[in-house]
Amino acid sequence: MDQRAELSEFLRSRRGRLRPEDVGLPQVGRLRRVPGLRREELALLAGVSVAYYTRLEQGNGQNVSVEVLDAIARALRLNDAERDHLLHLAKPADRKRKRYRGFRRQTVRPAVLNLLESMESVPALVLGQRLDVLAGNRLARALFGDFAVLDPEERNMARHVFLSPAARDLYVDWEAKATEVVSVLRMYAGCSADDPRLATLVGDLSVRSPEFRSLWAAHTVQEKGHGVKRLRHPLVGELTLSYETLKLADDHDQSLLTYAAEPGSPSAEALRLLANWGVDATDAPSGTFGTSASPATGDS
Repeated sequence: MDQRAELSEFLRSRRGRLRPEDVGLPQVGRLRRVPGLRREELALLAGVSVAYYTRLEQGNGQNVSVEVLDAIARALRLNDAERDHLLHLAKPADRKRKRYRGFRRQTVRPAVLNLLESMESVPALVLGQRLDVLAGNRLARALFGDFAVLDPEERNMARHVFLSPAARDLYVDWEAKATEVVSVLRMYAGCSADDPRLATLVGDLSVRSPEFRSLWAAHTVQEKGHGVKRLRHPLVGELTLSYETLKLADDHDQSLLTYAAEPGSPSAEALRLLANWGVDATDAPSGTFGTSASPATGDS
């Protein structure tokens, strides 16, 4: 993926979503042929020259300082995730560090697999680079499907959301889930544009899913976080679950994703029923597709 093009497109997309009245500027002068602020207006707000900002928007961020990027982020009204994304795109030192990390082998520590197995009432997954699904417990398999039966390159949350018909039925608000997944992938792309598997994933999804192609072009970014998901499972019906994303202390490219129901709620009872079904229907031990012996953990 072309880092200069990513920087250019991101800045243009963020500038395009602002109107003069959003930032306290009067609407004067010639008619606007495209929505959003003009370059000269953005440069004025950021306190830089039009020529300087134009070079940056053309993808030339090698010599720009963090202070200038912060000023541009404030002018564009970027949130924290968007600001971090801008810094990753513009600063080559960050790219060099990430380029090395992007090709290491991803494995899940045995202690983490044991933790997953002990979480009998909570669906839990370990996600890695590119939202690859590295491991999961029995209840996660019963809730989301068994990633272990898929080919290694298919064990990915973005592929699951955009290419699996079952996922469109599972997520009550599929559009919100799809936007979230693309936004997280965009955040990863800002740090790891040199990852060839990311380019393959984005290219494949862009060809096979018009929804993905449209969302990817919007350049929204966000970190994996927390919130509430409503799911509609074919066996136990609708569930409302709180999810938390916890980065693993020794590997920030891996995250533990858990889903929990409010105690005593219908969703908690649905999870209990699903856990009983999952134990009866699944023969393989939990987390097997996340161990170092699994083909899912090839070079990343």
